[in-house]
Amino acid sequence: MCGICGQVRKDHRTVSPETLALMASQMIHRGPDDEGFYCEGEAGFGFRRLAVIDLKTGHQPLCNEDGTVWVVFNGEIYNYRELRHDLEAQGHRFQTATDTEVIVHLYEEVGEQTADRLRGMFAFAVWDARHKVFYAARDPFGIKPFYYSLTENALSFASEIKALLASGRRAIPDPEAFLQFLTFQYVPEPRTLFKGVLALPAAHWMRFDGRELTLHRYWAPVFRPHPQSFSTAAEELRARLFASVKRHMQSDVPRGAFLSSGVDSSTIVALLRTLEPVQTFTVGFARAGYDECAEARETAAFLGTDHHERTITQQEYADVLPKLMWQMDQPIADPAAVALYFVAQEAAEHVTVVLSGEGADEIFGGYNIYREPLDLRPARRLPVPLLHTAARMAHLLPEGIRGRNYLIRAATPLSKRFFGNAKIFDEAEKEHIVGPQLREWLHHYESPEQIAARIYGQHPEYDEITQMQAMDLATWLPGDILNNADRMTMAHSLELRVPYLDRDLFDFAATLPTDFRVGEKTTKRILRAAVAPLLPPQASQRRKLGFPVPLRVWFREEQPARQLRELFNQTDGGGFIQRAAALRLLDEHRSGKADRSRALFTISCFLLWYQAYVSGERRFSPEISTSLARRRGVATAADA
Repeated sequence: MCGICGQVRKDHRTVSPETLALMASQMIHRGPDDEGFYCEGEAGFGFRRLAVIDLKTGHQPLCNEDGTVWVVFNGEIYNYRELRHDLEAQGHRFQTATDTEVIVHLYEEVGEQTADRLRGMFAFAVWDARHKVFYAARDPFGIKPFYYSLTENALSFASEIKALLASGRRAIPDPEAFLQFLTFQYVPEPRTLFKGVLALPAAHWMRFDGRELTLHRYWAPVFRPHPQSFSTAAEELRARLFASVKRHMQSDVPRGAFLSSGVDSSTIVALLRTLEPVQTFTVGFARAGYDECAEARETAAFLGTDHHERTITQQEYADVLPKLMWQMDQPIADPAAVALYFVAQEAAEHVTVVLSGEGADEIFGGYNIYREPLDLRPARRLPVPLLHTAARMAHLLPEGIRGRNYLIRAATPLSKRFFGNAKIFDEAEKEHIVGPQLREWLHHYESPEQIAARIYGQHPEYDEITQMQAMDLATWLPGDILNNADRMTMAHSLELRVPYLDRDLFDFAATLPTDFRVGEKTTKRILRAAVAPLLPPQASQRRKLGFPVPLRVWFREEQPARQLRELFNQTDGGGFIQRAAALRLLDEHRSGKADRSRALFTISCFLLWYQAYVSGERRFSPEISTSLARRRGVATAADA
């Protein structure tokens, strides 16, 4: 796991070594073990390394035998041994034992088809000095980040946006991205909240020849269900999960795993435990109903792991949030991200690599909202005119009346009601919360509904449950889940691996009938059945919680509410937020009139991000984490 960056000049000036060094220095947390640079004419690469495989000879940037092809790479290639064997048979000579070198020689053989041959998590860039061509790619699910900016003078890229800013780009908020953020709680890729900075989408490669930049998709997650035996499919799934976990174990450093109360992480731990002793890590909150520690502890005891846990206080949560908005590059208003930061901090005291359960919900149908199409069937049996009349009448009822939202949602098309796992502000609510200069944008931007309609339109043959999964695979997974996972673990120089996001595993999951995924009373039906023999019964059947955070309760308490009020009074985010409207939401929440906790958290995340990146009111510097320093036996201020 590493941080990569670089530039290719359009004006044919020489890339500045000082600029590359400054860009790389912003990502020391991603790579505290080593740094390296390549700078030759109009192209230059920078690199920060976290040593995981081939600890002695894995230095980057790395080149081929004659120095005409150079690469910087972030991630892990799990099929690199097979690829290396084939490449050596074709006459390629390797200088290292690292997976990185496979990319160089594979590019020599297949060029732009390189990304499609790799199995793993990756973001990499290649400079073909002979043909003056830049080639870069990102893994199929978007596990590893890749950002870029194209100006009249240069193409710049980096693993984190803060490194791009170090190359001289100004931090200017993008109004359209901000309006999307208010609904999604993150900015859907390829946009970012920084004007002029884009994300290379998952499963894409790019090519730049000094004049033209082109992007190409090399893979897409397509569901092709067909009838099959449930029991046979469950056995096959268990075997493929085991194979994926085994592939994801490749490392020359200590490994561990995150463990929550649910089936996703418990499955990873159970399979890992059959292969080696395991250290597991979990966090919880000191409040009833928001603490998974007891359940995780039971599973850990059943599986016989060396278990570690930590309880997070409200004050710890509030204190670290401003730094995390800087660490993330962009605001992601997912409360679970902070819990992930703390569990990563705990794990980094003991290991360098952790396996985790991200991706299981999107692939196997794990979110409770995926059951909604089944729940809405009784109302949809009504004649359409009668259903729409009932929905219009329901709109007239006060919020909180039982059945009101049910009728409204039953009459609403999927593309207008499901934009992914989060929907914070709708378009009418944005009219009240945004500053005056943004209201005109509301009528001239790609709205969440338009984004959803575009994605749903790619596969009109899908049923509604599969459409919802496809929506989350395209937006929520890379934009929220994997973004958080990467940033919160790399903040502690910890490599996170996600065995569920394996192309071979997905290819099998895509064949499963919808009712194997989502049933009348459960989610992830086949996954639960497949792993039931490995887990205690309560772990395989427990409903998804997903790092529950007591925001709703906290924001009604005096101190957290005062902190929110102070933040809203300090800044309006350059006029992007209507201060009076934000304060009104706080008053409504504290009075019990409505639950505005997610809206308040979304606004506060944006304002903290604005202070860190735009106004400069809060400043943070890249650093090696306390966890890493302790792991290496280096004294820190926290130990004094």
